[in-house]
Amino acid sequence: ERPPYQSLVDVGRASVIGFEPNTEECERLNNMYGAPHRFFPHFIGDGQDGIFYETNWMPTGSLFEPNTRLLEKFQNLAEWTTVVAKHPVKTMRLDDIAEITDVDFFKIDVQGSELSVFRNSLTALASTLVIQTEVEFVEVYKGQPMFADVDLFLRNAGFQFHAFRGVGSRAFKPFAPNGDPNAAMSQVLWSDALYVRDWMNLESLNATKLQKYAVLAHDVLESYDLCHVILSKLDQMTGGKLAKNYVARLTGTTG
Repeated sequence: ERPPYQSLVDVGRASVIGFEPNTEECERLNNMYGAPHRFFPHFIGDGQDGIFYETNWMPTGSLFEPNTRLLEKFQNLAEWTTVVAKHPVKTMRLDDIAEITDVDFFKIDVQGSELSVFRNSLTALASTLVIQTEVEFVEVYKGQPMFADVDLFLRNAGFQFHAFRGVGSRAFKPFAPNGDPNAAMSQVLWSDALYVRDWMNLESLNATKLQKYAVLAHDVLESYDLCHVILSKLDQMTGGKLAKNYVARLTGTTG
């Protein structure tokens, strides 16, 4: 899928740091993407030892064990989260990676370990403006934190919930709408949640960060009203007319 930040990469306005614990796959990604991308072969977490549950479909592997008893209640979930191997691994705290200094956009999807990553990324989060994180509403992996846990932590870290982007759902067995085992019915299982730096406290950001925040709101979130709020605060700080000109550009009127 096309990353939400791709338009910024295409015009040379963003660099991307990613993680792929498999060293061969990490090397392949670095060779395939090249600058401005850089991938590191780390399991991001709390810095402690853990067990990686390898599954029969790579994207469902996790540092949490799949909750097979729950997954089996739904169409086409347990079938793609079958554990095939268990690997002892050493995780690394994001804040212990020297190459990460000033984060603007934080995108994370680590199959239940999101809260552990956030708790050990306080320095990175201090500079972050926008977060896109997968969250679960049921215990897809045994003992994993729920949406409510992630939400509370991020709010306390200075972010506001902004929106959900997409919803993951399956039908309870034996239902399969129109014969499609992947079709949604009533139970919501997971989603990507968008969080933004608290727009009630924009005075805590300097002019450069406000500019970046406005770009992310426009290009990544497509939240044009939020972008206007940010530009208005920037104008108060600099005496400019960016917010007025922005509305004029959006509406096709004279600025």
